[in-house]
Amino acid sequence: MKPDPQRQAAILAKLQRDREIRQSGYRERALSLFPHVCASCGREFSGKRLKELTVHHKDGNHQSNPNDGSNWELLCIYCHDHEHEKYKLAGQVELARNDAPAPAKMADPFAKLDDLLKPKLPPQ
Repeated sequence: MKPDPQRQAAILAKLQRDREIRQSGYRERALSLFPHVCASCGREFSGKRLKELTVHHKDGNHQSNPNDGSNWELLCIYCHDHEHEKYKLAGQVELARNDAPAPAKMADPFAKLDDLLKPKLPPQ
């Protein structure tokens, strides 16, 4: 049974608050532990641009936040997106919950392109 709209709003607000607390906690720790440099492309970040530096969980588990930062690396927003996309494209995304459905395979829009480009010979 679906909760009433007020209850739904309260649940959503609590989830968003918890997420912000969790993210700010490990992000602040990661920024204090590591130099403000993207671990992938090597760009340095400071001042207003520091917000472009994100925390990537190496094992993909956002709940794994050891105090020593061994599961984290700082990546710029572009490298972070690339890091996640390369695993999605390779079909190697491991989901945190075993009962969750596997991600759908990406369609290949060019799969039958060769057949379409072959010259059609007139019937003999």
